[in-house]
Amino acid sequence: MPSKKFLNLKRKLDYHYRAFDKKSISPDPLQFLHRYSNYYDIEIAGIIASTFSYGNITQIIATLEKLFGLFGNSPHEFIKNYDIKNDRKYTDKIVHRFFTGEDIARFFSGLQKVYTEYDSLNYMFLLYYFDADINIKESLSRFSKNLADICRTGKVTSNGLKFMFPDPDKGSACKRLNLFLRWMIRSDELDFGLWKEIPTGKLVIPVDTHIARICRELKLTKRKNISWKMAEEITENLKQFDPYDPVKYDFAICHIGMRKMEF
Repeated sequence: MPSKKFLNLKRKLDYHYRAFDKKSISPDPLQFLHRYSNYYDIEIAGIIASTFSYGNITQIIATLEKLFGLFGNSPHEFIKNYDIKNDRKYTDKIVHRFFTGEDIARFFSGLQKVYTEYDSLNYMFLLYYFDADINIKESLSRFSKNLADICRTGKVTSNGLKFMFPDPDKGSACKRLNLFLRWMIRSDELDFGLWKEIPTGKLVIPVDTHIARICRELKLTKRKNISWKMAEEITENLKQFDPYDPVKYDFAICHIGMRKMEF
């Protein structure tokens, strides 16, 4: 029989999961995806919103408002027709921490190539995914490396582009890419579940400072430094409470930390 401590924590986790519904999204990069209903618009909105999801939340939202202001009614149409020679000017004055306007232009150009060659990020990701994998680590690593190669210009890679595409094989927690995968694979009031081929149990929680701090307090991790190993440890411990969908608790835990709420 589960201990009283276990049951109390499960009740709290489930309560907060239910409490953070669609009305509770803002402020969060996820709010930009909910502007769209088209599959491709949501997918592109997801990779762009997640890529810029680092730093102060106010800064993140401000940058994303500028970027999504470029897209009009369809991020997919904007990216599909993006020409770096003619359209570089649109991002010249947009800077987000480590990302320069040129980095953003290279990123958009890379996405244009992806949608020309692969039709969708889902198809590209599935080229590296195997059901036998314990989780999405290896497929995520290959997916990230391929995106980096596509966005690179010759042999030169800027620091901004390097930061865009972290690698779990090198120890990175890959918070932003795990966030994107959560949005694409999970399905509920917040997340979209567009990528139906990958079980939610293969996801790894997107770890940032808020997740790390609260999960240490909840004894879901013993690690001090944010890393891929910490993300895996937290995910495995959350499987005690939901073995099939452990990452469903991510949004609530993160926002409890962001909003300085009591767990």
